[in-house]
Amino acid sequence: MDGSRWSAGKADVTTFNGFGERAIPFLKALNFHQSREWFQENRGLFEKELLEPMGDLIEVLTERFGKAGLGLKGDRKRSQFRINRDVRFSRDKRPYTDHVSAILSPDGSKMEQGVFFIHVGLERCYAAVAWWEPSPALLQAMRISIVENPERYRDMVSELESSGLVLGSEGRLKRAPRGFEAVSEPDLAAAVRNRHFAVRQEIDPAAIQRPELVDQLVDFTMRAKPLLDWGRAIEGRLVAT
Repeated sequence: MDGSRWSAGKADVTTFNGFGERAIPFLKALNFHQSREWFQENRGLFEKELLEPMGDLIEVLTERFGKAGLGLKGDRKRSQFRINRDVRFSRDKRPYTDHVSAILSPDGSKMEQGVFFIHVGLERCYAAVAWWEPSPALLQAMRISIVENPERYRDMVSELESSGLVLGSEGRLKRAPRGFEAVSEPDLAAAVRNRHFAVRQEIDPAAIQRPELVDQLVDFTMRAKPLLDWGRAIEGRLVAT
C-alpha cells in the first residue's frame, strides 16, 4: 500500500509526509549530470523523493484551502510543472531544471490568475501568491483601480504588511505606463508600474521534509488572502462589464 494513503473503508485520504531526504541531493546530482540517460536510470528516485510527495502536497493543500475558503485547488499530476526544460528556443540546452514546482488556482488549471505557487529547488525553496503577468485588460483594470480607489489598494498593502508580507517589485517598469504619467504619489506611482502583484514566503529547505510544511503554507496563504481578494474583486468587475 502507498504509505501516503490509508483506507477508512470508504475512501483513501491523502496525507503529506514531507519530501524525501534525498530530494535536494537528487536535484543537485541531476543539475550536475544534465543527462537523459542519468535521469532515466534514476527516475524511480525522482518519483519517490519529489514527484509523489508534491502530488500528495497538492491534494492536501486543495483540501485545506477548500476548508479555509481560499478558492484554490489543484490536481496531483496536472498542477505540477515538468522537470524537463523546453529548449526549442533557448540558447541554454540543458534538458532539466534544478527545481520542481506546482500551481494551485481557482479552477485547478495553470491558466487562471490569482494563484498559489510552490517552488522546491537548489537555490531556494519558496511559496508565492500572485497575480503574475495578468492579461492586458486585467492589468489595466488593476492600474485604474489603484488610481481611482487608492485607499482600497493601500488597505490591502497594509493588511499584507501587518502579516509580514510585502508586495514584490520584480519586473516593475522604469517609466509610468501610458495614461498613468500624472500619478504623482510615490506609492501609487510605483504600483501602477507593476507588471505583477505577488508576495512570497521563503521556506527553509529542511522544512520541506516535514509534514508541518502544510500548516506553514496554509498560514502563508491565509495571510496573503487580502491580495487574492483585491484582485478577484477587480477581475469580477471586469468580467461583469
